[in-house]
Amino acid sequence: MSVSAAEPAQLALDLARPCVAEGRAEGLARGVCRLLDAMGICPLIEVPLGCGRRADVLGQDGKGRFVIVEIKSGLADFRADAKWEDYRAHCDRLYFAVSDDFPLDALPQTVGVIVADRFGAEIRREAPLQPMAQGLRRRLAIRFGRVAANRLRFFHEEAG
Repeated sequence: MSVSAAEPAQLALDLARPCVAEGRAEGLARGVCRLLDAMGICPLIEVPLGCGRRADVLGQDGKGRFVIVEIKSGLADFRADAKWEDYRAHCDRLYFAVSDDFPLDALPQTVGVIVADRFGAEIRREAPLQPMAQGLRRRLAIRFGRVAANRLRFFHEEAG
């Protein structure tokens, strides 16, 4: 397997950042992760993708399918962000997660909708299944495992 020189550095840079977002988005991410966990989907927060973007929440289910949840802390955040379309190729399902005061009709009909707070979340609109390319799935599965393993390793180093 060929690994580019940028790969280890990108994972290391990812580990230098906190694993959670800050502010209101942190609470939404916590609720989303609780929902995904209850659905049997293992979530990771702030995961770098191969395209140079960073998924707010990336989850993998037991069949190897990927979910990306793009967290929007408000309408202004949504309107200022056009990069979410770039995530489609990197997942089988794409959701927006918003708080209960977000105007849901502002969100595109082509993605799923999750309403969340720091205590939990619920799916308001299921995301359509759009299977990703197998080669990309394999690369993302490797990246997912490496990010998770490195975060766990650093967690144990800090504790010891």
